[in-house]
Amino acid sequence: MKPMFMGASTKQGYEIAEKSREIVRSLIDPKTKNLTPEERLIVERIVHSTADPEYADITRMSSDFVKKSLEAISEEKDILTDINMVKTGINKYPGNIECYISHEETIELAKKAEITRAAAAMEVAASKGFDGVVAIGNAPTALWKVIELVETGKMDVKSVIGVPVGFVGAAESKKALQKSSIPHLVTEGPKGGTPVAVAAVNSLINILRTE
Repeated sequence: MKPMFMGASTKQGYEIAEKSREIVRSLIDPKTKNLTPEERLIVERIVHSTADPEYADITRMSSDFVKKSLEAISEEKDILTDINMVKTGINKYPGNIECYISHEETIELAKKAEITRAAAAMEVAASKGFDGVVAIGNAPTALWKVIELVETGKMDVKSVIGVPVGFVGAAESKKALQKSSIPHLVTEGPKGGTPVAVAAVNSLINILRTE
């Protein structure tokens, strides 16, 4: 049986996925030659999911990101997302995927502390003893909060996928993550979003499933 790629499970789906993979690789080859095989697969999936080769230029990973992320996922540590759309997009993961954006505790904390619900959700996760991989695809305030919680010893994370999208705070929050000691993946500048966060997580899961 041929290995699956991007969820293809039929002959026609596999052929389409393989053709797409060939195109993506031809576009990113010159830009990813210095990456490890695992890092290259992650970038490849991000470009495939977004149909945007620029992600090969702007995706940055700390040297320990892949190792720490794969260790956490192999141990089925929790995955924490900033919004439910990211949670829904993650597939074939046997561990828990958590999102507290709509929880009553989050709503109450956001009102009381006058912070965004995305930031409050990170505080709620920390209060529940979260320990795993964080995937943030939309809210810079969530990323800022994770960095703050980790640096003050209130949250334990194995790695952070920090790819919030937008023109207000997104680039700055990602720069802050890059300057931290947290194992991370970011997309520099305003680009990012749910498809990028989902692609990065699913790529890590797939790397373990196909080893």
